[in-house]
Amino acid sequence: MVGSQIFEGCIMLDREGFRPNVGIILVNQRNEVFWGKRIREHSWQFPQGGINRGETPEQAMFRELHEEVGLRPEHVVILGRTRDWLRYEVPKQWVRREWRGTYRGQKQIWFLLRMLGRDTDVTLRATDHPEFDAWRWNDYWVPLDAVIEFKRDVYQQALNELSRLLHQQRTGGRKMPDQGEVQG
Repeated sequence: MVGSQIFEGCIMLDREGFRPNVGIILVNQRNEVFWGKRIREHSWQFPQGGINRGETPEQAMFRELHEEVGLRPEHVVILGRTRDWLRYEVPKQWVRREWRGTYRGQKQIWFLLRMLGRDTDVTLRATDHPEFDAWRWNDYWVPLDAVIEFKRDVYQQALNELSRLLHQQRTGGRKMPDQGEVQG
């Protein structure tokens, strides 16, 4: 994997200019999603973060889960992940001047996690550099207008792809019948 990476400053980019990243859709027992408010901003998002050199996506996901939400592996179970990378481009005005021309955006593997712990296990100040200053549970099909515009399509793709895993878990792994399908 390192052979296909470019190191720009301290971030790792693929040959197309995308930074490897993980996204986390954390659900509670009611299938509501964790929704974090970016610190000192009015935008909401799911936990996410870059994959460091030598880390697997799963290792990065657990690190980011602890850094941003304060949860540890024993607080969650992995229900699944996206099959492929989901990509978004960052508008040029949002890219640091020194990265323009090489950095295009992020490519993400998204994980769907079920929280086993309690709400009181969530700690937004687990590190010295918190990402969120507030959080709440929201319906799974969260209104994406609170997400910064250039990330919305990736959020929709991740929610769509991973939603099937919530249904499989509720039926013990059996496929739920499609609308209009007759059970015998």
